[in-house]
Amino acid sequence: MALPTVALVGRPNVGKSTLFNKIVGKKISIIEDIPGVTRDRIYQEATYNQKKFYLVDTGGIDTTNETFNNEIKIQAEVAIKEADIVVFIVDGKEGLTANDFIIRDLLRKSQKKIIVAINKMDIKEAQNNIYDFYELGFDTYIPISSIHNIGYVELMETITKDFNEKDEVIDTRLKFSIIGRPNVGKSSLMNALLNEERVVVSNIAGTTRDSIDSVLKYHNEEYVLIDTAGMRKKGKVFESVEKYSLLRSLKAIDRSDICLVVINAEEGIKEHDKHIAGYAIERGKGLIFVVNKWDTVTNTTIQEFEKLMRAEFQFATYAPIVFLSALTKKRIHTLMPEVLKVAENISREIKTSVINEIIQDAYQLNIPPSYKGKRLKIYFTAQTGNKPPKFTFRVNNKGLIHFSYERYLENKIRENFDFTGTPIILQFKNKTDED
Repeated sequence: MALPTVALVGRPNVGKSTLFNKIVGKKISIIEDIPGVTRDRIYQEATYNQKKFYLVDTGGIDTTNETFNNEIKIQAEVAIKEADIVVFIVDGKEGLTANDFIIRDLLRKSQKKIIVAINKMDIKEAQNNIYDFYELGFDTYIPISSIHNIGYVELMETITKDFNEKDEVIDTRLKFSIIGRPNVGKSSLMNALLNEERVVVSNIAGTTRDSIDSVLKYHNEEYVLIDTAGMRKKGKVFESVEKYSLLRSLKAIDRSDICLVVINAEEGIKEHDKHIAGYAIERGKGLIFVVNKWDTVTNTTIQEFEKLMRAEFQFATYAPIVFLSALTKKRIHTLMPEVLKVAENISREIKTSVINEIIQDAYQLNIPPSYKGKRLKIYFTAQTGNKPPKFTFRVNNKGLIHFSYERYLENKIRENFDFTGTPIILQFKNKTDED
C-alpha cells in the first residue's frame, strides 16, 4: 500500500519551505527571502505520530512574467495531481492577493482535500487579516507560524487524521522496479519479462507516465514488477508532464527491494544514468544495471562495454551488469537469476561472532594511523539491519574515522561475504553512545 502524499502549495515567500523543513525535520528546502528560490518540487518521506507520508514542497506560483513561473505553475499542478491532501499556505501578514485567488481556482479544479494554513500568525497584522481568508471558500483554516510553532500540532493532526494507523498488510513478495531515462526501453523490458503486451510501448520519450505494478511468475514464485515513468534530467525543451515525473519514479524506488537501472546501449552512458543509479543507492536499494538494445551494438564487445560501465559507475562497482535486448528477447533469460541473487544478498545476515572476527583481522592487518596522538580502536561490530545490510561499529572515537578506512572496511566485508548488488551501510558509534 502506497503512502499518502501531502503537497504544500502557495505563492512565493509565504513560508512553504520553512514548514516543509519543520515537518521532515531536516533542512532540505532552500530557505531564502527571494521569491522563486524553490523552483522544483522537493520530495521527502515524513512521519508524524508514527504515521508515514510523502511530503512535496513546490515553487511559489506567481502570475508575473518571470521566465520560470510557468514551469513552477506546471510543477505545482503535477504535485497537486499526485497529492491526497494539499496544504494551501497563505501569508497572514500580507493578506489576500491576486495570486492567492489564482491558486484557489487551481485547487478547486483538483477536487482534493484542501487545508488552508494561514502563516505568520506571530505578527499582529496577521491576526487582523485572518478572517479575510475565508473568502477563498474552503472548509478548513488553521492559523500557524512555521517559525514560532504556533498551530503546528493542530495542522499536523488535521493533515494526518485519516491516515491509516493500523499496520499495513505486508506484502512479502519481492518487488523490483525498472527505472531509467525516457526511451531506454523500460516498457519493452517489462513486456519481455511478463511475456505479454501489458504496457503501451512507444518510441516517444515519456510515453509511460505512471508507475504500473504487475505480477511476474517465475519458477512458481510471484514477484511484483514496477514500471516507472522515465526519469528525465532538468532542461528546457521537453514535455512538462514528463519533466515532473520524478516524484512517481522516486515513489516506485521507495516501494522496491531492487532497482533495475536500464541503460540504452545505442546511446551509451549518459550523465543522468549516474544520477538515477544514485537515487536508488541513496534509498538503500539493491541495484542491477541492465544494458538494453544490445542487439543494435556491433562495434564493441560485452567485455569492453562492461569495462566502460565500471569506469563510469565507480560508486556502484558491486552492482551486476546484464546485457540483453528487450525487443528481441535475446539474453533476457540472464536477468532473473541476477535478480534472485541480489534478493538473497540484500537480506543476508552475518553472525556477530563471524563479522567481529573478520573486522578484527582487517584491523590488525591495516592498523589506522594515529591522528593528533589518537588512534581509532574498534571494540565490537554487529550487523544491525538488512535491506540493505547495515553494520554498526563500536569505537573509541568516531571522529577518527577517515573515509578511506571506512571504504577499506567495506571492501573487507565484501571480500568475505557475497553482497553483490547491494549497498552496505557502515555506522560508527562511540563506546558510550546509546543505541
